[in-house]
Amino acid sequence: MTEDKIFDRIDFTENKLLMDEYENCRFANCNFYGVSLLNITFRDCVFDSCDFSLSEMKNTTLNDVRFTECKLVGVQLDECNPFLFSVDFENCVLKLAVFYKIKLKKTLFKNCNLQETDFTEADLTAAEFDNCDLMRAIFHKTNLEKADFSSSFHYSIDPEANRITKARFSRTGIAGLLDKYRIEIV
Repeated sequence: MTEDKIFDRIDFTENKLLMDEYENCRFANCNFYGVSLLNITFRDCVFDSCDFSLSEMKNTTLNDVRFTECKLVGVQLDECNPFLFSVDFENCVLKLAVFYKIKLKKTLFKNCNLQETDFTEADLTAAEFDNCDLMRAIFHKTNLEKADFSSSFHYSIDPEANRITKARFSRTGIAGLLDKYRIEIV
């Protein structure tokens, strides 16, 4: 197990990350682009300004992991180990990421680009979407109860295909709940 270590400016496309458990570690300005993180455990770790685009996370454990200013374009987070899965994202690009059927209760997405991200059948109960761009994000059979979208934008959520009880939306964002009706709101 690797504990309390700082990894700075490491290109893991050239320097292979050991299959190990990482606890209370910090990764700053690291490149994981297209890297396989198969069966690796990250517990209480912080990733700052790292690129995970197209990385493979099959059976990767993310337990109390925080991503800040990271790129996770096209990452299939639904392949992660679901046991104790717990993440937060701030100032991240998660375009085309997949969260299919993941439990994301109380997850924070702050200032994130979530364009075309797939949240199909995910549990986002009480999740907070603070100033996030959700253009073409997919919500289908998603639990959005008590989720907060009040400062986010470009979302299109079908209230009939998702659970939205006590979810919060801004007045200007209400149009995103009516898209399927193709009505004009003036």
